[in-house]
Amino acid sequence: MRFSESWLHEWVNPPLAAQALCDQLSMAGLEVDALEAVAPAFSGVVIGAVETVEPHPDATKLRVCRVDVGDDEPLQIVCGAANVAAGQRVAVARVGAVLPGNFKIKKAKLRGVASQGMICSASELGLAETSEGIMVLPGDAPVGEDVRDWLALDDQAIELDLTPDRSDCLSLAGVAREVGVLNRLPVTEPAAKPVPPVHDERHSVQLDAPAACPRYLCRIVRALDPNAETPLWMTERLRRSGLRPISPVVDVTNYVLLELGQPLHGFDLARLEGAIQVRLSRSGERLALLNDEQVELDDDTLVIADDNGPLAMAGIMGGAASAVSETTQDVLLESAFFAPQAIAGRARRYGLHTDSSHRFERGVDPMLQQRAIERATALLCAIAGGQPGPVVEAVSEADLPQPVCLLLRRQRIQQVLGIAPDDAEVTDILGRLGMTLEPHAEGWQVSAPSQRFDIQREVDLIAEIGRIHGYDAIPVTHARSAAFTRAPREMAFDLDRARQTLVARGYSEAITYSFVSPEQNAWFDPSPTSAAPLTLANPLSAELSVMRGSLWPGLIQVMRQNLARQQPRVRLFETGLRFLGGAEALRQTPSLALVAVGPVVPEQWGQERRLTDFYDLKADLEAMLTQTGRLEALCLQAPTSDAEAHPALHPGQSAALRLGEQPIGWIGTLHPLLAQRLELPTAVQLCEIDLDALGLGERPAFEPLSRFPSIRRDLATLVPAELSFEQVRQTVTEAAGDLLKQLILFDQYQGEHIESGRKSLAFGLILQASSQTLVDAEVDAVVQRVIERLEQTLGARLRT
Repeated sequence: MRFSESWLHEWVNPPLAAQALCDQLSMAGLEVDALEAVAPAFSGVVIGAVETVEPHPDATKLRVCRVDVGDDEPLQIVCGAANVAAGQRVAVARVGAVLPGNFKIKKAKLRGVASQGMICSASELGLAETSEGIMVLPGDAPVGEDVRDWLALDDQAIELDLTPDRSDCLSLAGVAREVGVLNRLPVTEPAAKPVPPVHDERHSVQLDAPAACPRYLCRIVRALDPNAETPLWMTERLRRSGLRPISPVVDVTNYVLLELGQPLHGFDLARLEGAIQVRLSRSGERLALLNDEQVELDDDTLVIADDNGPLAMAGIMGGAASAVSETTQDVLLESAFFAPQAIAGRARRYGLHTDSSHRFERGVDPMLQQRAIERATALLCAIAGGQPGPVVEAVSEADLPQPVCLLLRRQRIQQVLGIAPDDAEVTDILGRLGMTLEPHAEGWQVSAPSQRFDIQREVDLIAEIGRIHGYDAIPVTHARSAAFTRAPREMAFDLDRARQTLVARGYSEAITYSFVSPEQNAWFDPSPTSAAPLTLANPLSAELSVMRGSLWPGLIQVMRQNLARQQPRVRLFETGLRFLGGAEALRQTPSLALVAVGPVVPEQWGQERRLTDFYDLKADLEAMLTQTGRLEALCLQAPTSDAEAHPALHPGQSAALRLGEQPIGWIGTLHPLLAQRLELPTAVQLCEIDLDALGLGERPAFEPLSRFPSIRRDLATLVPAELSFEQVRQTVTEAAGDLLKQLILFDQYQGEHIESGRKSLAFGLILQASSQTLVDAEVDAVVQRVIERLEQTLGARLRT
């Protein structure tokens, strides 16, 4: 919501500077997003009266004008605008004037003719982005007066960033009401008397979808002057509010939209056939919109139609076929209430967002339509003449929002706010907000006004009291309670500690959206054949329409943005929920994901540059999981077939993670084809684990140190190439028994002198007894058992 400070002061005039007013609004929950001047700095520009216009002797496109600016003699000014004419009031930059951009006006000769200034266009004064010709001022503009003073350009525009629940403040009337309440000042509204009809012509209305549109008003206004122009005071207010003036009918409806918050629409009466029908669209119907787009309407889209078909998307945008034009003389004004649930998401579905849809989606006062159409009629007739007819209303009272009546308890106010405002302050605050109060034994019965869709519970009323009273005026107190601490489970996985570990290893935490595009979700879904992902009923966009089945899409997007900004080393992690399965069997799984790309360490002189690989990420994962005390149970199981492989990971550089017998996630390198599709380096490393699957860790236990020496035996074995060391480790551990204290893999080799289909694993056995010194016979027996078990179980043999 954007409006000018001077316009607000016509409604309510608090004794506050602009910045203080903005601070007050922000503290009251109406966050001010910007405070900007309505016009750039310029000086030396005055109002002039064009007396004569003659052709330039040496240039066909130039004209020599005599302009009265209040001096003893008129100024001679050479002007190239085609629309300059005698009798006009114009903005004249005198010699010495400084225009926006520090452009200084000097005496000049144009094709041999002296020019003593410049007749300005709106764009040259910074009042419009573009303009055709000079800016023509009203005929009663006082000659010689400074343009900046006369147009009150030393004004500021305030832009509010409202939360969706405060639709009542999407109008100047709503903001003025808030400012009046905050400063205990009366609000002066413009006079809004009903406009009496001068003819009896009515346009019939059919409400075929009363739940979506329970109230629809319209009236015919005939004999408008097609040559009428919107007055400067209105176009300036529209401009300062961020809207472009177009024509009297459109400008008046936009003005009432800003002033009262009620969207209106004007149809060219000559283009309508039959009664107005408020209904849902029919299959296959199409509509050409005002923005020149052609859309095919869905079955649940509310439309305004006549006998020939849809005229407009209700509450969103009008159609081109029934739009008012430069020759329109007869219009049908529309003022309606559309239920928020009937409009919400429809504009976004068609790639649209309008001031009208923005308001109807959040809620428009259902009692405002009569007042708005009367106000628009009065303004339109004052600007363009016209003969209004009677207002036609079609209403379904049963489908209109019903007043909300709530019990507000004194005791509850004190419990929530920590203060006990007296009854007079409570009734004053809520009364000024338009609420009706009836005394009750415990407090008050409060009826919320029709424009406050956000008042639904008792705590909403208490929040209103708190923000108007002023949160900064609530004294600081220290709560007292019978507090006690509950010790966390000692062996539970500590996510905060895991975060600290990852940050210490160079990772940064990211927070991304929980929703992604269906395409991205399919790329990273480990189970493509599982149920379809949960689809949002009202997504922000098509790219954010399903709940994520993996944390990787969001992290990958963050990685891409960092790489695009010349950050070669990116290491990120995120914790959050994954949403697995559809709506029927949804599982929300707490997860942790890592992504890494680029050098292992930042560039330096003491270490050669090496890219992060699979084993670097595995080391980071192990460092984080050390706290479980079950690191030896962590198993990496490489996929043995395409069916077992993760679709987003490189088949030969990925593994399923298991902790004991429990699967906990995946680790690996991004699939080369997916990396190419996403325009990423091929060495992107990813990991994702299920936090719930980690369970409880092992409790640390003391084991006395043996006083007896350990003995080491090294074995070099040839094993099948597809065999993992985890399988070897389990087999050796079972065969060696309690004497085995440590198993060390110190070499792995495939290549020359090793037969095809096998690989060499060399490992050391650290053997030690707790009660005696081992002798060679005992050690040899353990080694022999290990060799035999490897041969029998895994098909391994000693390497000679």
